[in-house]
Amino acid sequence: MKINFPKLSAKSVVGLDVGSSTVKAVELTPKSKGGSFELNSLGIAQVAPEAIVQGAFLNSAAITDAIREAVDAGKVRSKNVAAAVSGHSVIVKKVSLPVMTREELDEQIRWEAEQYIPFDVNEVNLDFQILDSMNDDSHMEVLLVAAKKDLIDDYVQVIVEAGLNPVAIDVAAFAVENAFELNYDAANRGTVALVNIGAQVVNINILSNGIPCFTRDITTAGNQYTEEIQKALSISFDEAERIKLGGRGTDGQDVVPQEVEQAMQSVTETVIGEISRSLDFFAATSADSRIEKVYLTGGASRVSGLAAAFAERTGLAVETLNPLARMLPSSKFDQDYLDDMAPGLAVGVGLAMRRVDIQ
Repeated sequence: MKINFPKLSAKSVVGLDVGSSTVKAVELTPKSKGGSFELNSLGIAQVAPEAIVQGAFLNSAAITDAIREAVDAGKVRSKNVAAAVSGHSVIVKKVSLPVMTREELDEQIRWEAEQYIPFDVNEVNLDFQILDSMNDDSHMEVLLVAAKKDLIDDYVQVIVEAGLNPVAIDVAAFAVENAFELNYDAANRGTVALVNIGAQVVNINILSNGIPCFTRDITTAGNQYTEEIQKALSISFDEAERIKLGGRGTDGQDVVPQEVEQAMQSVTETVIGEISRSLDFFAATSADSRIEKVYLTGGASRVSGLAAAFAERTGLAVETLNPLARMLPSSKFDQDYLDDMAPGLAVGVGLAMRRVDIQ
């Protein structure tokens, strides 16, 4: 598991975003000028409903099939992939520790982690990033990440069974941060909240001058829209999913607008309320409490009216994060298709930016 930003080296990787609704495979080609990238491959496949529930892999065969389908659809050539984890089995904490070298911290990290994570330290994979020294010379800030080994093993298993080579496991919130760093000027960042709204999990990552200072995952997410529409109209999950994103049912008949609108509005209020509570908690407990802008991303951020309702509820400036904003154009892809899919690609793009040395 790695939490640092990628460093360019010999080999590129495929960003494999394994979500509970879709699998996305993203391959980027680095360009020599300005650290820019070109989108080389993009494949998307649906994951069978309830194959992943609350982060647990309940149908590994279906997930493996979706990975293969996404890779084939994108005509991805590389076998080396980076994936991302999130949810309750992943803990991210910013902690204050006595100043020491990275080598010293490598030796002590497991003992230090025992004080901050709610899991048995022997059951997790640990990583850390030294952020900065604090105002006094005796302490430093460290970003500590712990992910349960069985969660990592689940991802490794389905990736290997799909015929691919897992070379890095990242944290979803930090993959989004990578994509943000690529596409938005440092001078315009300040303190911002990156909110990635997936099907089952919302990743919140608040950055202050480019440094993560608050990270949290919550489980009130996009599938609630689908489930409410499904109940309101007595239709299948797949039909409700299409309607959620502005489509029609499979029978081609118009749905009842008022029922859909009421279901969507109710869930929007719930989702925004859960996210707002996390932002309020940050504001109440941090010296860097003034969030200047919220960037929404993730498949469920495409729900009509969500961004406007978020801005109205919180009083914050809200913008949809575009992980392809500075991507060099490619004739391989229809631009309208990319514009439509872009909000859901931040994790995949952030992962595909990684570079690893492979022997």
